[in-house]
Amino acid sequence: MESFTFYKYQGTGNDFVIIDNRQNIFSKKDAKSIKHLCDRRFGIGADGLILLENHGSLDFKMVYYNADGNESSMCGNGGRCISSFAKFLGLVENQTTFEAIDGAHVAKFLDDTIVSLKMSDVKNLSVLDTHIFTDTGSPHHVELTDNVDHVNIKEEGRYIRNNTYGSEGANVNFVQPLGDNKFKVRTYERGVEDETLSCGTGVTAVALAMFHSQQTDKNQVILETQGGALQVSFEKDGVGYNHIWLTGPAVQVFKGTWSW
Repeated sequence: MESFTFYKYQGTGNDFVIIDNRQNIFSKKDAKSIKHLCDRRFGIGADGLILLENHGSLDFKMVYYNADGNESSMCGNGGRCISSFAKFLGLVENQTTFEAIDGAHVAKFLDDTIVSLKMSDVKNLSVLDTHIFTDTGSPHHVELTDNVDHVNIKEEGRYIRNNTYGSEGANVNFVQPLGDNKFKVRTYERGVEDETLSCGTGVTAVALAMFHSQQTDKNQVILETQGGALQVSFEKDGVGYNHIWLTGPAVQVFKGTWSW
């Protein structure tokens, strides 16, 4: 029987199985096993699996898989959680620089649980009749609604994900303004194929979209998700945005051993 140690982390309810894979203990080619680990009834249960691996010049490399077992695009809450994990392992102290699928990221530790992650620059946003589309490391559809609690996220999100964006799909965010710089967000995530309690790249996309469409004139925005509050700050740079920081909690939930 083989076994490995795993850690469960969550960032505003967006939860992940994280494995220290610096010794290549986990096979990355077995999508079926990854899907099984993330299964909430037959496995550990998570929105995704994250591997922490060695990197030649940075502190570590982040490899992220969706709950469906496939390697995915950038995960903002996952980036904050793996940064917290790296600090737990003693690899870093006050901040870290690591590589993800969309390039290098810096994370800073504001206290024991609050992590601020610098996101990739966003070069443009497409403003359409019913929504805004942008890519914040993952593709996001952002749509305003009067009452986000009344939206059937799974049904409507799945329809938009499949019918508007083809086989690749996109994440779908429904947004309700709550104040000058505060918005309530619910997100349907591709790869999970359901609503998640929070999505880091999603709230980043929402913050930029709300500023871009003049729903707010503030460059520091609070996003209320089903799993808690996140903050996004940014600077306008011509048609795009830079110095984008995603800030919120990243918490270790438990540690365990998986045997097979």
